[in-house]
Amino acid sequence: MKKIKFAVVGFGHIGKRHAKIIHEHPESELKAYVDIDAERLEDGRVLGYDAQAFNSIEDFLAAGLTDIDVVSICTPNYLHAPYAIQLLEERYHVVIEKPMALSRAACEQVVFKSLQVSRNVFVVKQNRYSPPSKWLKSIVQDGTLGDIHLVQINCYWNRDERYYNRPTNKWKGSLEKDGGTLFTQFSHFIDIMYWILGDVKNVNAKFWNFTHQHNTEFEDSGLVHFEFVNGGLGCLNFSTACWGQNMESSITIVGSKGSVKVGGQYMNEVEYCHIENYEMPELEPTNPPNDYGPYKGSAANHHYIIQNVVDTLLGRDSIDTNALEGLKVVDIIERIYASRELDTIMLNPPQKIDELAVR
Repeated sequence: MKKIKFAVVGFGHIGKRHAKIIHEHPESELKAYVDIDAERLEDGRVLGYDAQAFNSIEDFLAAGLTDIDVVSICTPNYLHAPYAIQLLEERYHVVIEKPMALSRAACEQVVFKSLQVSRNVFVVKQNRYSPPSKWLKSIVQDGTLGDIHLVQINCYWNRDERYYNRPTNKWKGSLEKDGGTLFTQFSHFIDIMYWILGDVKNVNAKFWNFTHQHNTEFEDSGLVHFEFVNGGLGCLNFSTACWGQNMESSITIVGSKGSVKVGGQYMNEVEYCHIENYEMPELEPTNPPNDYGPYKGSAANHHYIIQNVVDTLLGRDSIDTNALEGLKVVDIIERIYASRELDTIMLNPPQKIDELAVR
């Protein structure tokens, strides 16, 4: 039986999750992992992975491991695009954790390189696999909800000292390396919006920094309004200033034939469904969120990503989320940031400052 051989670059929480799924999959094999932290490399040995460990991507590339098919990039955000280009240049397929990059221009460079070398780029958007998300997409696309009138996305999370002041954190909160709240915390939900409802236009945004003045260089909260290219009005309300724990990630859609809300902490449950001549089906259970100790992330659906990589490279399927879709989410986030009003970041409310001094 042919096995797809993987390497993982970046061996933190998400990198370890990739490695575990790869190691346990019957048709894949972990051949190498890379991290600049010696303790993390030792973690791989403790976990019993029979794979080569490298303390830099340069050392990994210099080793010339031609038997590896695909590399998962699980590094800090700012390294996603440059590492993808380096790995594609060496003719590896790549899996890129969210966000694909921190600018549309960087995404375009990755797309160009992948086409130039005829290699695949898989972008991690695991929330697409959640049963409520798949159901919601189906009833929008088949016209069950009718014309879309109004869409509201709410993302209210906690990211406090436990998140930003960990000893291993050398990038979260940095504008250059992190990119901002929409890139790191909420890009998955912007992807769900785009995947289900399409592109947006006429974007207008306001941002505030209520509780993270001392540990981030960007907003922790925002209100974004827009129109959908396919019709309808939308808004995105987000914050990482919730006290203690994550509160909600939800999407509400009002259509001409009915209204629905998918909510819970991680868009993991259908909270409301009232549609003309429609009976709500029973959905499969949603996987629990990724658990990082004091805080939690989106649904633990990474095994679907690895399965899609294996199936695609063995010729049984096509890519679920390709590089152009990853680019489009970054493009929407970039346009949201570009639309911001210059006086809307508040370091000490209600005192306002010029936002350009913060971003």
